[in-house]
Amino acid sequence: MKIKKNDLVQVISGKDKGLQGKVISVDPERQRVLVEGVNRITKHVKAGQPGGGAGGIEVTEAPIHVSNVMVVDPESKKPTRIRIREEQVERDGRTKTVRTRVSVRSGKDL
Repeated sequence: MKIKKNDLVQVISGKDKGLQGKVISVDPERQRVLVEGVNRITKHVKAGQPGGGAGGIEVTEAPIHVSNVMVVDPESKKPTRIRIREEQVERDGRTKTVRTRVSVRSGKDL
């Protein structure tokens, strides 16, 4: 997955289309991301449950599929695709391949 934790993303489809938020967590196995302030759901919590506190209605974020979000370009603040750039770097006589995520829109590193 090209989307990582703490990336700024924009929702491109669904009920929250157009909203931007920071990625809280990533689940590569299920291809889902949890985005701050997006796909909010209400959950009814019983009082007296362990970790539940006083109970009541709790509002929290639900995971969204990774295909419904795009990373926001740091320069233009618009959604962009991501490309991987590989560079050969020499350190202590060894060559090492360094992979860097690059914005397609502006060419800047992410």
